[in-house]
Amino acid sequence: MATDPERGSFPGISPTAWEHPADRAALNAMRRLPGFELVLRKLVGMFGERAVRMTFKANAVLVSANQYGWIHERLVAAAQTLDIDTDRLPQIYVSQTPLVNAGAVGFDDPFIVLNSSAVEILAPDELEAVIGHELGHILSGHAVYRTMLFLLLQLADRNNMIAGIAVRPIIYALLEWNRKAELSCDRAGALATHNPRAMMGALMKIAGGSRGEELDLNAFIAQSDEYRDGGDTLDAVYKVLAALGTTHPFAVVRVAELRDWVESGGYDTIIEGGYRTHADDEQTPLGDDIGEAGAGYAAAARTLVEGVGEKVGSVTSRIASGWRSDPSNGHDAADEPSAQDKEQ
Repeated sequence: MATDPERGSFPGISPTAWEHPADRAALNAMRRLPGFELVLRKLVGMFGERAVRMTFKANAVLVSANQYGWIHERLVAAAQTLDIDTDRLPQIYVSQTPLVNAGAVGFDDPFIVLNSSAVEILAPDELEAVIGHELGHILSGHAVYRTMLFLLLQLADRNNMIAGIAVRPIIYALLEWNRKAELSCDRAGALATHNPRAMMGALMKIAGGSRGEELDLNAFIAQSDEYRDGGDTLDAVYKVLAALGTTHPFAVVRVAELRDWVESGGYDTIIEGGYRTHADDEQTPLGDDIGEAGAGYAAAARTLVEGVGEKVGSVTSRIASGWRSDPSNGHDAADEPSAQDKEQ
């Protein structure tokens, strides 16, 4: 797991190098939803790039070489690592918000918003990993759909009519896709800093960091293993249900997913120069990419469904067994004829 501070860049790297297969599969499925493109066009027409940007320009601080200069330096470093032209850096705004978080928003010219609590609580390397994460969203073309989700959720809060039968499925699809997109861009944050632990540390503090508190990343990693691997299939169902309606996967899940990718060799392969480039994208048929992503997503879903079926069968069997042996129901198991009685 390389963490070289004198890191080089990844010339020509394609976002598909770090994209999680489930991210691409969910995005493709979402785009096929009836009315999806129509809603997207309507939102762009109603708000547009300038309207969204003006909201932050009016009530946030624009980062520059002279304003939050150290954040600007981290932006430049992360952008160079991910092979972004420094003449085309996205703008960063710092917004006064107590929640430790960040986001990439916009349609044609996306920009990054850092919540002030993230700037206060995260270490510089961790904040740079978060910036790399948001750059990953921009490079993967996520910002337009994340902005769409942001606007729909805002409208749904203000006017329930907008979240009616026609739009609610799109909101749920966007939420499902967005949770998968976060897994992709955690990888981008690790690559931008050449330091997966910086990305994991940021996730730990997003989960429960506080000012001046020293946290143990190894303990949080152990917690993520316990959450992911502990329990039975029914617990897995509860975990899925708990995530429904959330914009992000749980932090412990994200840490576990990032570790899986690192330990599988995916991270080191890219660090050593074995990554997919834009030229590779041009030579790969789109159908092949979608098929590969969909197959991976479907396999994970099938494993869960099969496990749920087994668990439901087991629970049903135990309930039936308990009912037969309960004297209060007038049908004691002792009253059942034996195999010998049945033969007679």
